[in-house]
Amino acid sequence: MKKLLIAVAAVIISAATFAQEGALVFNNRISGVVDAPVKLPDGTGPGAGYTAELFLVSLAGADKNVVLTPITTFRSSSAAASFYVNQQDVTVGGSTPGQSATLIMRAYNTSLGSYAAAEALAASGNNTTAGLNFGKSSPFTISLGGGANPPSSLTTLSGFSLTGIPVVPEPSTIALGILGAAALLIRRRK
Repeated sequence: MKKLLIAVAAVIISAATFAQEGALVFNNRISGVVDAPVKLPDGTGPGAGYTAELFLVSLAGADKNVVLTPITTFRSSSAAASFYVNQQDVTVGGSTPGQSATLIMRAYNTSLGSYAAAEALAASGNNTTAGLNFGKSSPFTISLGGGANPPSSLTTLSGFSLTGIPVVPEPSTIALGILGAAALLIRRRK
């Protein structure tokens, strides 16, 4: 009976190990493993006030297009640390350890609410708010960890820069500029 219980326990543990989902470590700076800094347009790191997320493009070749959770923020302990995110362990739902995942790291000014909101604001063409930066990495592929293996690191992630949402002047500002230019041209002719 004792041998039977041990055999059943071994089968249950094995099944639980294989039933686990794929996992990764969301961190763009792990010494000797990955160093992918994120920069603002002025060359500094985002630091406090910026959020980062992982966007799952595809899993084992199948399109997914979902944001993985949890999302994270950038470090703010020093100027050198501000280029990097606070580490989060992420489980990729519907995956298994060893599967290939294509991801994009996205970052944005937290006041924008989400990366999708930043894209929508930039596309609207009528923004008057400066300094709202956002951006994303090139797609990169990793093999997920999990199960009997440790979570995978983002070893193929490359650093990237954030860009500002273009400031579009209000129509009244444009009209005032045109009137001023016309006045200068008329004065010059006299």
